[in-house]
Amino acid sequence: MKSLRPWLAVLLVCLTSGSIVRVAAFPVDGDQTILPRSTELNEDALAKPREVFRSESIGGRKSYMVNLGNLAFSSPSLFGGPARQAGMSCETCHVNGASNAKLFVPKMSVHPGTFDTTGPLFNPKADNLSFDPIRIPSLRGARYLAPYGHDGRMTSLREFVRNVIVDEFAGPEPSPVILDALVAYINDIDFLPNPSLGPGGRLVGKISDAERRGEALFVKPFPNQPSMSCSGCHVPSAGFVDHQQHDVGSGGLYKTPTLKNADFNAPYFHDGRYRSYGEVVAHFDRTFTLGLSAQDQNDLVAYLTAVGDGMQPYEVDGVGAVLKEINDFATVLDTAIPAKDKEIVSLTVETIGGELRELTERYPDRKDTSVSGGQSERMLARSALKELVLTLRRIGNASNEDRFDDAAAEYKNYRYLMAAAVPSLLARAQPWSLFNPSVHDAHYDAFRQVLQVKQSTH
Repeated sequence: MKSLRPWLAVLLVCLTSGSIVRVAAFPVDGDQTILPRSTELNEDALAKPREVFRSESIGGRKSYMVNLGNLAFSSPSLFGGPARQAGMSCETCHVNGASNAKLFVPKMSVHPGTFDTTGPLFNPKADNLSFDPIRIPSLRGARYLAPYGHDGRMTSLREFVRNVIVDEFAGPEPSPVILDALVAYINDIDFLPNPSLGPGGRLVGKISDAERRGEALFVKPFPNQPSMSCSGCHVPSAGFVDHQQHDVGSGGLYKTPTLKNADFNAPYFHDGRYRSYGEVVAHFDRTFTLGLSAQDQNDLVAYLTAVGDGMQPYEVDGVGAVLKEINDFATVLDTAIPAKDKEIVSLTVETIGGELRELTERYPDRKDTSVSGGQSERMLARSALKELVLTLRRIGNASNEDRFDDAAAEYKNYRYLMAAAVPSLLARAQPWSLFNPSVHDAHYDAFRQVLQVKQSTH
């Protein structure tokens, strides 16, 4: 997550005043960031959506391009203006490729999980002078889900990604290799496996009576429109989509969303107007005069829930998961340094450096009065991470000066530190880190008290 960076200044103020600590994940104190007051980015979450990569699930390893795309996806440098200043990246809205259901930006969101991509905050040139937030989509299985955009306006994922960067978030024109890498990364994000779905999208295994009845209703023609059914648009054998746009009484033509893993994609509809399957089913019952009984509606909800499930949807955030991602990012340097690719080396060093600085703040400084114990362990962890940041800076400087042999030597030292010393130091300090739920809660409770005092005095 990238939007904690602008908070480092307020961190120093809090520390020197004898108050607490690093900035919290949100809601945001609007005086400390370009983002509006009460913005919520859910960056203090201890559970993250699980990310499944197709390349790994079939027994392979992620390619250079997938790792480069993942790196770029996590880099604020792709965006421009306010988004970059706020430290936001693609990852801010699409956490581990899933949707961020808690993201809320005042005057840009109608409720959590929605965002107005044509609003004035991030790119005034894209402002359509209308408040029309849309649901933040999950990117799982995106390679199966063309066309792209909530209204299906773009057939090319590459074109869509460029539009998000340049038009929606005022970023500079990305290089062709960065665009290709982002597409490779997004295309590698797979659906979570769902044992309840068999061949052709049929329910299999231990299925309840309600789910069976719901499945039958799902394929049943509408009473007043026999050519239509739920399955006519959400085609089970085609990933529960038909790659078409339809008017379902929500104010326009919008593409059919997949139902796979949809249990974790609320809110629903293009504008996120509904929070539950029950509300969605009730909408279709009203709009298409389906005459569904209460049991029928419950059965359809049971069926949708079975179809939309996925194994291990969340994973506990911990130092191991963070280091794995950082190590995946660093593999980009295995190719970029020998290729003398200054642009990619710079992007990699900058992005990993930001990740490491944020990881450092997960180990509270000794001045943080909300944490007791483990002071020496925390200080050793912070020192080790700061040394990694300095090593990365030397890699970047050497690359910029065409000293690629020196860059390679520094990178070798970086890999040694990451393999030999850093993981054990971080693991020892983890009981006193923000990865520990009790420390995490005490830390953020104290920080919220600081915000409340600051806001009450304004």
